[in-house]
Amino acid sequence: MNSNVPRNLAACPTGNRLTLLNKGLPKMPEVPTPIDGPRAEPRNGGIFRLEELSFTQLEALDRDRVVVLFTVSPLEEHGPHLPVGTDLFTANSVCRKLAERILDHKPGWTVLIGPNLPIGASAFDRAGTLLARARTVRNATLDYGAALARHGFRYLLVMNGHGGPRHIVALEEAAAAVSRRYKVRMFSVSGVVLWDFMRGRYANRLEAILGRPFTAAEREALKGDTHAGMWETSLILLSRPELVNPAYAGLPAARFRLIDALHRNYPLQLGNRMGYIGTPSAACAELGEAAQRLFLEVVGELVLPVLDAQNRNWRRTSFLYKIPFLRTAFPYVLAVAAVGLAAWGIIQWFY
Repeated sequence: MNSNVPRNLAACPTGNRLTLLNKGLPKMPEVPTPIDGPRAEPRNGGIFRLEELSFTQLEALDRDRVVVLFTVSPLEEHGPHLPVGTDLFTANSVCRKLAERILDHKPGWTVLIGPNLPIGASAFDRAGTLLARARTVRNATLDYGAALARHGFRYLLVMNGHGGPRHIVALEEAAAAVSRRYKVRMFSVSGVVLWDFMRGRYANRLEAILGRPFTAAEREALKGDTHAGMWETSLILLSRPELVNPAYAGLPAARFRLIDALHRNYPLQLGNRMGYIGTPSAACAELGEAAQRLFLEVVGELVLPVLDAQNRNWRRTSFLYKIPFLRTAFPYVLAVAAVGLAAWGIIQWFY
């Protein structure tokens, strides 16, 4: 007999045990209190954490007015000055603010924030990095979305703070597959935004948000700032300043040639080998706030059409999605082609 079971319950028939266990328990509300505080009528929407709800509470929600957000972004080294959770912290900060913005545009809707998947592809691999194959990232994200879609959730948004090319493509593939298979709208938010940001496409909008032009030092730091440099350091100074090593202010700029990217873990193998690309010393919370506001504006512009059931032009993908060798199936297609070519060669040899 289980010693942890109270003696009076152990002696009871099953039905009586349930009566005793349920006696005195408060009745669960059909829809729980939102994480941002109580509301007079919780059925009118709010922001909730998916993992905190029961299945009955979830099934009570109107699926036509529910959006689910979840982040797929790896733990990854970010130099000697930033935590390995940098990409997660950045994505989650935008995720919560996006949830609030959705409710501003869709009053009465419910936003569910799902647990993170802290894995990723195309990541620099040192202690703390949770590196996964691109196919694994695709399949895990696909299964996550499919599990939600099977139970009627129609609007699924994948958040991400990691700019690895194969990672971005894996998320877009998963979103496309779930959307097609289950006739829902699953959208990977980051692909369209991150690479345009890193390539400087939003410089003018950033200056408008700042209310001033970039300084000469900031403009110089924009060049090739892609990993744990000015922008990511600024974002963590904004959201989690206690996790930033003050030594960032003395780190020299680390820049690389395009050909250097052919080396595995190149910011850890070349230059000062400190695992960052850019100019961390130019960072400040002011720039982090401007970047976060920009992300929120651009992401909002992309997401609102997804939530409009009448809008048939909601699908968007990054330019990376159109590059064949970045697709997760490319190695398999290449292997099949190689086998086919070898078979053809053998046939030609003998016949």
